[in-house]
Amino acid sequence: MTPADPLPTGPLPLVGVDVGGTFTDFVLLDGDGLRVHKAPTTPDDQSRAILDGLAALGVTQAEIVHGMTVATNALLERRGARTALITTAGFADVLVIGRQNRPHLYRLSQTRPAPLVADAWRLEVPERLDANGDVLEALDEAAVAALGEKLAASDIESLALALLFAFRNPVHEERAAAILAAACPDLPISLSSAILPEYREVERTATTVINAYVQPLVGRYLARLARALAGSRVRILQSNGGAIGLDQAAAQPVRLVLSGPAGGVVGAFAVARQALDDAAPPIITLDMGGTSTDVALCPGAIPASAESAIGDLPLRLPVIDIHTVGAGGGSIAAVDAGGGLRVGPASAGALPGPACYGRGGTEPTVTDANLVLGRLDPQGFLGGRGDLQLDVAAARAVMARLGDRLGLSPEAAALGVVRIANATMERALRRVSVERGYDPRRFCLLPFGGAGPLHACDLAAALEIRRILAPPIPGVLSAYGMLVADVAYDLAQTVLGPATDYQTDPAPLQAVYADLAGRAAAVLAQESIAAPQIAASLDLRYRGQSYELAVPLALPITPDALAVAVTTFHQVHAQRYGYAMAGEPVEVVTLRVRGHAPGAQPALPTYPPAGADARAAQVGEHAIWFSPDAPPAAPVYARDRLAAGNRFAGPALVLQYDATVVVAPGWQGRVDRFHNLWLER
Repeated sequence: MTPADPLPTGPLPLVGVDVGGTFTDFVLLDGDGLRVHKAPTTPDDQSRAILDGLAALGVTQAEIVHGMTVATNALLERRGARTALITTAGFADVLVIGRQNRPHLYRLSQTRPAPLVADAWRLEVPERLDANGDVLEALDEAAVAALGEKLAASDIESLALALLFAFRNPVHEERAAAILAAACPDLPISLSSAILPEYREVERTATTVINAYVQPLVGRYLARLARALAGSRVRILQSNGGAIGLDQAAAQPVRLVLSGPAGGVVGAFAVARQALDDAAPPIITLDMGGTSTDVALCPGAIPASAESAIGDLPLRLPVIDIHTVGAGGGSIAAVDAGGGLRVGPASAGALPGPACYGRGGTEPTVTDANLVLGRLDPQGFLGGRGDLQLDVAAARAVMARLGDRLGLSPEAAALGVVRIANATMERALRRVSVERGYDPRRFCLLPFGGAGPLHACDLAAALEIRRILAPPIPGVLSAYGMLVADVAYDLAQTVLGPATDYQTDPAPLQAVYADLAGRAAAVLAQESIAAPQIAASLDLRYRGQSYELAVPLALPITPDALAVAVTTFHQVHAQRYGYAMAGEPVEVVTLRVRGHAPGAQPALPTYPPAGADARAAQVGEHAIWFSPDAPPAAPVYARDRLAAGNRFAGPALVLQYDATVVVAPGWQGRVDRFHNLWLER
């Protein structure tokens, strides 16, 4: 699993590509197994790093599954398209009014960020449907045509169309779109009835606007990528953990906003299923990259959610339930006005990067701290084969300056940086476990990303987790997840009604299901999938509640299947909130359908046992700081020399091409037959 030689001719190889904030990761699957590569990310045009990495791997044509951050970055940096919004008369300010949520409850003065659509381009048109989708006021087509002329004469690049109750009946949206398309044939139009046919006006409008805001930028990027990779088949990983083709990705780029983090959870779950020989492994994933850390709790399944946010923007589409914090290898450490040490969320990114990268970075980062503490080997970084050599002197210099402000030695300052970053990640892990009713001690921690295995022991100890599973390729596991991800497409439809009504007569629900399943199959047919698998779920709530919980729905939809779903809802509600109300009426809010087909199924190779003695894998000794006291030298092992059955004790350092594993004092390491590294207390 090292940088690859050129591939021989033959069937197209499969390549997973994950674009991160600092590195772009590649996992290549061909007849010789898995090979990995890392290339510096090119923020100005992510496709350049992809082409560079494929060239380094000797790949000219391939089946490529790509996790991208183009849409994410456009939203976070507010550099999307000039967007207009047309909505029902009287509702133009729904984006500004929002939900009146206060992100900082006790802050006396709060400034709401500007909406994605400027005041002048939040437009209204006379029309009105009622809550059942029946027409109360006909669409004013002349008013729509006038708006079309106004848009045609403007510099607007994209349009969102979100009319009231369009999720019940899309007739007005579709007619308005036809009139506007005739006036502005080159203007992309996003319809809320196509993007998100669900109730909740704020979230439906916001999600549709997000799609419009990023669509031109993502469309240009995907078109450029398709030209550059002519002869290859390219799919994009969606936020829901399923891959889809370029045409669909360009049409609904809002589905790609959390693309990269989703691949990591998919890859981690696949590795855990094999390592634990369990189809439903209980794991907590820890994906620490250069800019941020993503965590997810998988209680036997990959967690899904219909609600998320990107920055301060609500996003209501199926996503893998991931919690993200601004703690990564590139997170910048600084002393605030009160003399306290802060780490993140600002990041040095790929350029200039941490000071030790030698690319002009002058701020101390978590990576610099780990290098000063001996937790990274400057000669072993990227296997010693990359063009990036870590500069210990530069890292020590920025840590010394930080330490001077705090009255600490460079090592003590570095320990402080690492501990604060750990505290941020520990809060994230508690957020997805303890705060949701799960005991983290019952789970296995699976760290990955370039920096995850550096911090895993500290975090596991804080949460009293006793087992850590470090996969063979932790630094590129998100790219591996691209390979194993299903080809998938999700659809949903609001069906508000009492569960008892649907149990008595499931025909209306069956009709909605048939429509959604047919549409999902049609999309997947474009991906050459003739007979996709179909799964369904329901969003349920107690009558009077404002929010709902998703539960699986067995197919076909029968009264018995609905009864089981309601029973499951009571159980899920009790697990999440600590109580259930079995005697209270339950409402069916939304029916969700997922069409999918399996992705690649690369099994990690197995190796015969070679005994417990790991000394043959030791390549030296290194001082690793766990306290301000100068430490004795600890053994350093080469990951590719460790054999199945090998055991060793911490403190120790395990080096490999794509990541470094820190084994803290009190932890024991052992290698299983898949070359996973288990750390146990």
